[in-house]
Amino acid sequence: MKDRAIRLGIGFLAAAVLLGAAPGEDLAGKARAMIDALQRGDYEAATRDFDATMRGLSGPEKTGEFWTILQTRIGAFKERTAERRENLGQFEIVLVTCVFEKTTLDARIVFDAEGKIAGFQFVPSSPPVESLPPPYADRERFTETEVTVGSEPWTLPGTLARPKENGPVPAVVLVHGSGPNDRDETIGPNKPFRDLAWGLASRGIAVLRYEKRTRVYGTKLAADASLTVREEVIDDAVEAVRLLQKTDGLDPRRIFVLGHSLGGMLMPRLALALKPLGAAGFISLAGLTYPLEDTILVQTAYILSLDGGLSEEDRKKLEEVKTDVAKIKALTEADRGSTEKPLNAAPAYWLDLRGYDPLETVVRVDRPMLFLQGGRDYQVVPENLERWKKALEGRSDAAFKLFPKLNHLFGEADGISTPSEYLEHPKVVAKDVIDEIEAFVLKGGNS
Repeated sequence: MKDRAIRLGIGFLAAAVLLGAAPGEDLAGKARAMIDALQRGDYEAATRDFDATMRGLSGPEKTGEFWTILQTRIGAFKERTAERRENLGQFEIVLVTCVFEKTTLDARIVFDAEGKIAGFQFVPSSPPVESLPPPYADRERFTETEVTVGSEPWTLPGTLARPKENGPVPAVVLVHGSGPNDRDETIGPNKPFRDLAWGLASRGIAVLRYEKRTRVYGTKLAADASLTVREEVIDDAVEAVRLLQKTDGLDPRRIFVLGHSLGGMLMPRLALALKPLGAAGFISLAGLTYPLEDTILVQTAYILSLDGGLSEEDRKKLEEVKTDVAKIKALTEADRGSTEKPLNAAPAYWLDLRGYDPLETVVRVDRPMLFLQGGRDYQVVPENLERWKKALEGRSDAAFKLFPKLNHLFGEADGISTPSEYLEHPKVVAKDVIDEIEAFVLKGGNS
């Protein structure tokens, strides 16, 4: 049984990541209950939380056959001992350590945005891959304090990394990509926003990162059919800039905004929303320029192709995505209040995005801009950087940089980029990226 989280996961742009399983939801309890049901032979209960695709491909009967064959090969199940939870883009994963007569394995149980089981397999038991601290960070040069972004009913916990040197110093607000991201934008053992914050704070630039609204209030927002990127991203980024502009020791005239992935795509819209506050400049990391739903389909097809052929499960998943994309394309204003969620976002979300063209909007931004792109990025392909360049041709206040060896998280590696590299080979944000952002900020955004 393939692990769909690895094969389909880390689709940072996919709208399916909009509202992930709430951090407080007892997914570990669901995972334990599944293993216990397998152990007592209650396969109906074991598959009760399977999503539609999983039930179609591996319902109670097939799951029972799998469990019987597994124990024939590695001995009878003895006990489960511990579990841990990991975030993988739009998925939450619970690994339950299971002891059999001949070996110990981890049951990897993958939960989707609705808390349904979207993938299940046994893998060799191993300690979790630890996050790597960036070697360029000097923890003696900055402090971190807890702050609150926004006001009721949408307050968000955040962290302000502040250089120890005398101010006023410039500052950067970090704006997340798709999904219910934490303040570090954690993907497996990777923490790109932490890396950016520590790297820049080590060089005299304050950095604010905060929990995304859809992470803190996911359950509440899941029921809101009127949700758009304004509530998901833009309003909180504005509040973050407002907070920094009134924070002692920071220069209110040198507050910059950095958006990654979805945040990078929305950078021009953010810039217009922030015009009254006078933000100093804007940075887009892997900013998308194509329609979101089209990119989701391209991402899905790419990941499914990595095995060299499509399984029955793969074809069904691809057709599901194609069907949802077609529904999105056919939406009209009459659908705005509908609660149906193609690609896990309501029509209001898609209709709002339909009215936003990043390339048309970016020409209206009258502040300095920096665009950075990884050459190995399969989520936002390098062609997007060229489209930003063309839209801003002749603008002396716009700078562009391609890093051939970097992936979507701006970590360096070689070869074809795949989802598994984010789990098996964690990387920190490359030092060259920190260099580019530092130079842009310290020059006041002048490219």
